Amino acid sequence: MRLLAATGAGLALCTLLALALLVVPGAGRLSVVAAAGEFVHPLTAAAPGAAVRLAVAALVLSAGCAAAVTRVLRRHWSQLHRAAGRGRSGGGELAVLRDSRPDAYALPGRPGRPGRIVVTTGMLHALDPAEREALLAHERAHLAGRHHLYLAAAELSARCHPALRTLRAPLGYALERCADEAAAHAVGDRRVAARAIGRAALAARASGEPSTDRPAVALAAAAGPVPRRVAALLGRAATRPRAGRAAAAVLLACLALSGAAALDATYDLHSSIEIAQGENP
Repeated sequence: MRLLAATGAGLALCTLLALALLVVPGAGRLSVVAAAGEFVHPLTAAAPGAAVRLAVAALVLSAGCAAAVTRVLRRHWSQLHRAAGRGRSGGGELAVLRDSRPDAYALPGRPGRPGRIVVTTGMLHALDPAEREALLAHERAHLAGRHHLYLAAAELSARCHPALRTLRAPLGYALERCADEAAAHAVGDRRVAARAIGRAALAARASGEPSTDRPAVALAAAAGPVPRRVAALLGRAATRPRAGRAAAAVLLACLALSGAAALDATYDLHSSIEIAQGENP
C-alpha cells in the first residue's frame, strides 16, 4: 500500500513538473518575462505561435489540476467537519450513533482532535460480542495506521493524472486487508474476524439505505471486495505473488522513467535559459 500511494504521488508530481516545464518556454516569449529573465535571445527555437499555444494549454491544464485538488480538499474538510459533529457524543475513541442503518467506520482526526471509531446502533445489533470486538479492532487499525492519508494521496494524485484513478481500488483493498489481519491478530481468531466482516457487509447491504454521512476518506470494514477479503482471512484466496511483484515492477519503472524524463527536461530548460541570457553561447 505504501508503494501504491508513493508511486501515485510521485507520478502526479512528475506530471505537474512536466506541465510547468511546458509553460516556461512560452512565457519566455512575453516581453515582461524576457525582461525579468534578462533574456537577450529567444528562450526556445520553436515558432512563437506554437510555443505560446503550448504554454497556454499547459497552463490551463495546471490550473485545472489545482482547481480539482482544491475542490477535493475542501470537500474532504467539510465532510470531516460534519462527521466530527455527529460523532461527538461522549468521550473516548468510540462514538455510537443512534441509527438503524448498519454502519461503522474510522473517522480521521483533525489538529487537536484524535481519530474516533464511529458505529451505529444498527451495526451493533447485527453482530455478536466477539464480532463487535473484531469490527472495532479493524477500525482501530485504520486509525493507528492513518490509512486515510493513503486514500487522500491517491485521490489527489488522480486529480493530477486521470490514469492514476486505477490505483485507488487496489490501494483500498490493500488497506482493508491490512486492517483485517490486524483485527484477526487482536481477537486471536481469523474465523471470527472473517465472520464479523462478512456479517457487517451483509447487514449494510440488507438495510438498502447506504449511509450518506460517512466521509470519503473514512474507511469502513464492510467496504471493498468483501468475499475476497473473507477468503483471504480463511486461507482460501489464491495467492499471486508473481503478479504482485510484476505490478510493483511496472509501477516503479513508470516512476523512474517519468522522474528521469522530468530531470532531463529540467536540465535542458536550464541550459536554454543560460543560452537566452547570453551566458552559454
